[in-house]
Amino acid sequence: MSDPPEFRIGQRVHSAGDSRRLGTVKYVGPVEGYSGKWVGVDWDNANGGKHDGSLNGVRYFHAESEKSGSFVRPHNLSAGITLLKALEIRYKSISTQEEEDEMYVFSASNRRVSVELLGKDKIQDKLSRFEELASASLFYLGVGSSGPPCQISATIPNLKELDLTGNLLSDWKDVGAICEGLQALVALNLTNNLMAHDILGLPQLRNIRVLVLNNTGIKWIQVEMLKCSLPVIEELHLMGNKLSAITPPSSDIVKGFDSLRLLNLEDNCISDWNEILKLSQLKSLEQLHLNKNSINRLWYPEYDTVHDQLGCESVETSCRPFQNLRCLLLGGNNIEDLASVDSLNSFPNLKDIRLSENQIADPGKGGLPRFVLIARLAQVDMLNGSEVSRRERKDSEIRYVRLVMSKLHDHPEEITLLHPRFLELKEFHGIEDEKPSTGAAGPQKMASGLISITLKCVGASMGEKPPLTKKLPAPTTVGKLKILCESFFKLKSVKPVLFLEEEGSPLPSVLDDDMATLIDVGVGNDSTVLVDEES
Repeated sequence: MSDPPEFRIGQRVHSAGDSRRLGTVKYVGPVEGYSGKWVGVDWDNANGGKHDGSLNGVRYFHAESEKSGSFVRPHNLSAGITLLKALEIRYKSISTQEEEDEMYVFSASNRRVSVELLGKDKIQDKLSRFEELASASLFYLGVGSSGPPCQISATIPNLKELDLTGNLLSDWKDVGAICEGLQALVALNLTNNLMAHDILGLPQLRNIRVLVLNNTGIKWIQVEMLKCSLPVIEELHLMGNKLSAITPPSSDIVKGFDSLRLLNLEDNCISDWNEILKLSQLKSLEQLHLNKNSINRLWYPEYDTVHDQLGCESVETSCRPFQNLRCLLLGGNNIEDLASVDSLNSFPNLKDIRLSENQIADPGKGGLPRFVLIARLAQVDMLNGSEVSRRERKDSEIRYVRLVMSKLHDHPEEITLLHPRFLELKEFHGIEDEKPSTGAAGPQKMASGLISITLKCVGASMGEKPPLTKKLPAPTTVGKLKILCESFFKLKSVKPVLFLEEEGSPLPSVLDDDMATLIDVGVGNDSTVLVDEES
């Protein structure tokens, strides 16, 4: 038998029988009460082990969680394989007849039907010609080292995209060796590789334009170290790294990254908008992804403030904050104030905005319906992933103006303060104030405040019922409309739930505030309300 492999502290490993069970070596040596040598592993899965690094009262190492540590015999662990070995496993392994016999699906009569891979040999032949391979995916194959760069270059000279998700890479020298061997490489994905904080010795990666470092444990100080090695980087993905601060080395503004068009900071821990303002001078930045952070307020910086932070002597030496930003994704944060929404109008080129899963954009939690968001955001062409058409913008702005007029007709001094675009939109669409009636009959006066809505039954137990179009007074409450629906559709023993269906919204919004009026919740003329049943 061969000698068991040697392991070192900090080395990345996976279980010998499961390349997706990844961990970090925290201890190598004896364990009291047990014979032989053991390796203490802190598994990436918080519940993947048995303890926190201590056993029978003896502390051997500190695991990240109470159940992520365990002791493993060396022969039950793998330190990984080279890039080229993984490439052979992925693209040159040939399925056996026994494996192919096991490939089947069940027919409608529950009988096994064998599956034949049409063109399998042709596809396999193409993939196995490494010199023609332009894209390779080697996720969770246990890649732990590069192998000789010259051998990599000779084997896969034309590779442009490489996905190394979930492997055992941690040393940046190995990453540098891979990139040096792949002169055509432009996109590299290192997701779920726990990268070392020391980036010394990394060569210039002159062709890398897309780098994915999601869930790699990287902090902004390492991002700054990488900057010099990535002269043409266009996309940088940093999701899931528990980032809470942007820390430039010499000032409050991030400098360099002259080619960076997309920066992905989703699923981190950023709460202070001042951290994001440090990115405002990235002159090529077009897309900034901030979904699933903890931001509760945002604003557009004063130009002079940025100018002062840069220490510039003349305005010409700096550019407008976020001058080329056209896409800002803020879904799943804690934004709840109108000022944050209105401030988005100050970004000079912002067209694509995501605010979903924020309180301010959730009508069920007192937030704004889609039509109000559209009306308040003058430049937006894409909202929450849905295109804003010209027709939807016009309808939304008119509904918004009429909503404001109905709510604040007795408090005109509040309009400019609370609704900055109201007067502009009112004039643009030629909407006049309602004139007081002079001797108009009661029904005629009432009719001027009616809105036409279409009601559609969608509840499973309601049966097929044709849609109804009804004209109702604008002050009708949601609770009153529910009662009317019971009467309109002759619903017995069914408690209706109402949803507003809006153009451009992927999902209808629930109308669950019985005391709110139809105007309050965004129901306007020609709106469609879905009538469902309470589950």
